[in-house]
Amino acid sequence: MRDRDLYAQILGIAAPWHVTDVRLDVPAGKVEVIVEHRGDAVCPKCGKPCPGYDTRPRSWRHLDTCQLQTLLVADVPRVECEEHGVVQAATPWSDPGSRFTALFERMVIEWLREANFSAVARQLDLSWDEVDGIMSRAVARGLARRCELAPRRIGLDETSFQKRHEYVTVVTDLDGRRVLAVLDGRTKESVDAHFSALPARLREGVEVVAMDMWKPYMDAAEKWLPNARVCFDRFHVARHLGDAVNTVRKEEHKRLRADGDRTLVGTKYLWLESPASMRPERRSLLSQLKCICTRTGRAWALKEMAAKLWDYVSPGWARRAWTAWAALASRSKLEPMVRAARMVRTHLEGILNAVVLKTTNAAAESMNAKIQRIKAMACGYRNRERFRNAILFHLGGLDLYPRPASAHTIS
Repeated sequence: MRDRDLYAQILGIAAPWHVTDVRLDVPAGKVEVIVEHRGDAVCPKCGKPCPGYDTRPRSWRHLDTCQLQTLLVADVPRVECEEHGVVQAATPWSDPGSRFTALFERMVIEWLREANFSAVARQLDLSWDEVDGIMSRAVARGLARRCELAPRRIGLDETSFQKRHEYVTVVTDLDGRRVLAVLDGRTKESVDAHFSALPARLREGVEVVAMDMWKPYMDAAEKWLPNARVCFDRFHVARHLGDAVNTVRKEEHKRLRADGDRTLVGTKYLWLESPASMRPERRSLLSQLKCICTRTGRAWALKEMAAKLWDYVSPGWARRAWTAWAALASRSKLEPMVRAARMVRTHLEGILNAVVLKTTNAAAESMNAKIQRIKAMACGYRNRERFRNAILFHLGGLDLYPRPASAHTIS
């Protein structure tokens, strides 16, 4: 088989495209495959035959041949379409706007699933921008192919983009365990813009929305999701209660240290740890400290009491239990716990929804942990759009690849 026929088969090139020459440059470590267009060209948008306008020289990087960098080179015709004007004819080996063949982009996408930008760029001799371009095209391709999704349960959660309290909002399909959208910031405007762009039937189909107690999220759910029941995630409630216990501990620790008592030094995480997961020696230490540091011990007891209230099934009994807990915490004379009780009363309906529906934002929190790993692997992102693309690339459940491989390989 001649080298031209070999590359025509490997690249899936057929009329009106023809491989006319293969140029080997061993010192430069390159192989150039020259491709020529013969015959009439068609408009890539409407498929109608059109008169030629001119040609533009183009080159595309392909998979290496025997460790030699392989390039496709062609003069690509432009046609003059009555409907679409002057447009460039489509090439069967590459997607529009790409300087790489589809098979090469598939390989880069697979690498990106396993390694970070820098490693992929270094190993494949690509620039950062070239790798980013491949990822961006993959995400755009996946979003364009994504069927209209109608999730019944969604999660709204924030994740840090950079330091200085810069965030993005991640919208998660709790049942499909995939990221639906990444919004800029966590403001009312950004959340409103996302939901307003959705068809009304999709918004009306959302039955549950899990979130933390962030007002823009609550306002957006009330405004745009008329049939959704808001559920305040138990882990966020537990975090508020844990923060209250820690505040009581710091206040008591300050008073004890004034008298030279260092009993509470180094015990922060002991009061926040679940008793069920404690080692016996830590459980014993906690029992002793509860008797010595009574204010922190009472705050801890209230926190643990609230942790058991998530097991209710009946809405009526759950309401009575949480109301009784809030009353008890209000009478504790521990100001942080009094504030926590006020928070529970204010957000009681969302807490009860989470209790009865057994809905948590655990899937969104899991996504958040994965997002932080993605960010750490890249050593951070300075560009919000690249951060968004990375999240959707890894966690969006998208079909990222260019045309099926069979369209670019031997048939």
